[in-house]
Amino acid sequence: MYCDQCQESVKGTGCIARGVCGKSEATAKLQDTLIYTLQGVALCAEASGQPLSPEHGRLISESLFVTVTNTNFDDDAITARIRQMLSLRDELRATLDTLPSHDCVGWSGETKEDFIRKAETSGIEALSEHEDLRSLKSLILYGLKGLAAYTDHAAVLGYTDEAIHEFYVTALAALTKDLDADTLLGLTMETGNLAVKAMALLDKANTETYGHPEMTKVNIGVGNKPGILISGHDLKDMEELLKQTEGTGIDVYTHCEMLPAHYYPAFKKYGHFVGNYGSSWWAQDKEFESFNGPILMTTNCIVPVRESYRSRISTTGNAGYEGVKHIAAPSDGSAKDFSELIEQARTCKPPVELETGEIVGGFAHHQVLALADKVVEAVNTGAIKRFVVMGGCDGRHNTRKYYTDVASQLPEDTVILTAGCAKYRYNKLPLGDIGGIPRVLDAGQCNDSYSLAIIAMKLKEVFGLDDINDLPISYDIAWYEQKAVTVLLALLALGVKGIRLGPTLPEFLTPNITAALVEKFDIRPIDTVEGDIASMMAGA
Repeated sequence: MYCDQCQESVKGTGCIARGVCGKSEATAKLQDTLIYTLQGVALCAEASGQPLSPEHGRLISESLFVTVTNTNFDDDAITARIRQMLSLRDELRATLDTLPSHDCVGWSGETKEDFIRKAETSGIEALSEHEDLRSLKSLILYGLKGLAAYTDHAAVLGYTDEAIHEFYVTALAALTKDLDADTLLGLTMETGNLAVKAMALLDKANTETYGHPEMTKVNIGVGNKPGILISGHDLKDMEELLKQTEGTGIDVYTHCEMLPAHYYPAFKKYGHFVGNYGSSWWAQDKEFESFNGPILMTTNCIVPVRESYRSRISTTGNAGYEGVKHIAAPSDGSAKDFSELIEQARTCKPPVELETGEIVGGFAHHQVLALADKVVEAVNTGAIKRFVVMGGCDGRHNTRKYYTDVASQLPEDTVILTAGCAKYRYNKLPLGDIGGIPRVLDAGQCNDSYSLAIIAMKLKEVFGLDDINDLPISYDIAWYEQKAVTVLLALLALGVKGIRLGPTLPEFLTPNITAALVEKFDIRPIDTVEGDIASMMAGA
C-alpha cells in the first residue's frame, strides 16, 4: 500500500504497510481501486457529453466519501462499491460510439482479489511519473474527497447541485490525463471554488431544515439514565435518533463533531438530548468504553474498535467497520430503524461521568452577524484587537499541543473563531469573554468554516475594506484529513492569504508545489507559539 492523504502518515512520507488510521493494506488497495473505477466512470461520462443524473452524481459522492480517512474499514462494503461503479461505468460506456483510451474504461475485475491486485497499478503513484504533477493531482483528489463528503451531507437532506456533480467528471477525468502544471493548478483552484459552493449548499440544507445555530450552553456532564452516544457529522441521523428515543427513558449524547447539533433550534425541544460526552475523535476508544451504552457512528471519524465496546457500536451511512453492525437506510426512503440500539440501551448502565460543567457554542454566521454591532464597537474601541481563526482538525500527535498553547497565551483582547474538531484543544479553557462576547466563538462542524468566511466577508463590508486580508484576522489552521484540504482550498479560492498550516505541511506537496503556493498565497508552516503569536498580533 501507499497512502499519504492524512497528516499523521508514517514518518511524514506515507503509510506503506498499515495505515496509522488502522486500515489494512487490503483496505487501502480496495480504496485505490474504487478511485480508479470512478475515473473510468468520469471518462465515459465526459465522452457522452451528457450531464450526470442526480442519482449518478449522488453515487459518486458516496463512493468518494467512503475513501476519506477513518470513514470505512469494511472491505466487503468497499468491494460492493467498486462493483456498483463498474456497473455505472458500463452503463455509460454502452452509450458511446468511441471509447476513451484509458485502461480504467475497459478494465473489469470480478472478485475482491482482482480489485486488490488492480491497485498495484492504479494508486496515487500511478497518477503521474513527474512528482510535481503527481503532487497537484493528489491535492485535487484529496480536495475532491472532502468536497464529496460535504456534498453528500447536503444530499441526505435533499439538497443537491448539478455543477458539483459535473465537476466530479472534470476532475476525476483530469487525473488520468497528461496535463501541465498550470492547467492542474487552475483545476486545484476550481476545486476550491466548488468547495465554497458545497459548503454554502450544506449550510443552506442544515439551516433551512433545522434553523440557524444560536448561542447555546452545552452540558458536558451526564444524567442518571442509560444513554446512546452519536458521533460523526450527519444531522439527519441525529434527528431520527432523537425522534425514536423520545419517551423511551433513554438519553442521547453527542460526541466530537456531533457537538454542534446542540446549537440548532430544531433539536432543543428534546428534553432527553442531554449533552456532549468526551472530547475529540481520537480519544473515542477510551471514551466509548466508559460511556457504557450503544454508540452510533454516522460518518468519519471511526478508529479501530476495541473488543470492550464492539458489541455496542454500530455504523450507518458511508461509515463502516468490519465485524460491526451496519444500520442501512431503507430503500423506500423511510427513516432508519434504531430500535435495536434503544433496546440495547435499556440493558446498559448510565455513562461514567468524565467531567462536569458547560461549554458555549453556536456562533455560526447568522448568530455572529446578529451581534455585529457589539463586535464592531469592540473593534473600534480597541477592546478586540484581533481575531484568530483556529479551525480545522484535531489529531493524536503531541505537536497539536501547539494549538492549546496558542489559545491560552493569546492576549486577552483577541477572539478565536473556530469550526471543526480542532476546538477540542482549547474549547474548555477558561478564556473568558470581551464585553459579553466569548473569546472562543465556535461556529460548528468543519464544514461550518464557511460561516467563518461569511463573517470575514461581512466584516470587510462593514469596515469598508477592499481586501479581506486587510481585516484584523489571522489564520492558524490545523489539518488532518481530506475535508481539511477542501476547507483550505476554499479559503484560498476566497482570496485568503497568510494562512499558517500545521502541525506539518502536507507531505504530498513537493517542494516546488509548496513554493508555488507560498508565492501565490503566502501559506506558511506553524513555528513557535511565541513567535507565531507575536507575528499574528503584528498583522503578519
